[in-house]
Amino acid sequence: MNAKINKEDLHGEWVHSSEEDTPDETVFRPADYDFPLTRRPRETIELKADGKLVKGVATASDSVEEAQGNWELADNNKIAFNTESEPHQTLEIALINKDKLVIKK
Repeated sequence: MNAKINKEDLHGEWVHSSEEDTPDETVFRPADYDFPLTRRPRETIELKADGKLVKGVATASDSVEEAQGNWELADNNKIAFNTESEPHQTLEIALINKDKLVIKK
């Protein structure tokens, strides 16, 4: 992705749309997207305007465990974040628009 990313476009709750994943990309949609039913809870990433992060991860018991942390836009095309369970993680953005966030694997 070569275009400059507007940080505000990332704000909000993004939900993993595993049905749309490819071998090279992971797809997230806004929380209000009309997702098909699934047996397992979906992973979520909430990117707040103040730099706070809430990451929801599905557990073996089919519940969602939330981790609090911080995030920032790095190198114009990466989301860098820290939580207690993941001290540092960087995700490269392939595409961002109001309906879709695509992360490179």
